[in-house]
Amino acid sequence: GGSVDTMRMIIGNIPGTIGETSMIALIIGAIFLIMMGVIDLRIPGTYIVTFAVFALIFGGHGLDVHYLISEIAGGGLILGAFFMATDYVTSPITPMGKIVFGICLGILTGIFRIFGAGAEGVSYAIIFSNLLVPLIEKAKATADTNNDAVKQAIGYAEMVVRYVSDGSGTHDMIQRATDRMKRILK
Repeated sequence: GGSVDTMRMIIGNIPGTIGETSMIALIIGAIFLIMMGVIDLRIPGTYIVTFAVFALIFGGHGLDVHYLISEIAGGGLILGAFFMATDYVTSPITPMGKIVFGICLGILTGIFRIFGAGAEGVSYAIIFSNLLVPLIEKAKATADTNNDAVKQAIGYAEMVVRYVSDGSGTHDMIQRATDRMKRILK
């Protein structure tokens, strides 16, 4: 990709889907909802921070702040983090569950954006993470007495990702991401 004007992305002076192009407007709306007590900062905060760390580690641009801001300001990340991932019906209710949910969202968005060819990483991450909410809550409820619930949740997450990879490159993308993570963690 070429260079992008991050200031135009932050202001919203770029073409894109309605409701996701102006980071400033989205942040103002998010602050209002947080101040009114409608949403909790745990999910969006953890989501954005996890994605930022993932992008810095696996994005291939090092500590390039311009790259990081363009990744955060583009592609609906702010819209998804504050207005979609915090939906009461599909998001966790426990404080630790919200943090785990945000981490799952950040990692999955990073995988889909950095290693995938599609542009809808945020949407896919939210859909897949919503499937994990019952297991996240179950793992939290039983974590003090049974670590098998955590292993079961991880196994289920792997199964869901494998199931949805229908040969259109998603499986290869996930395999590349896994291989790269293993190399970095050695």
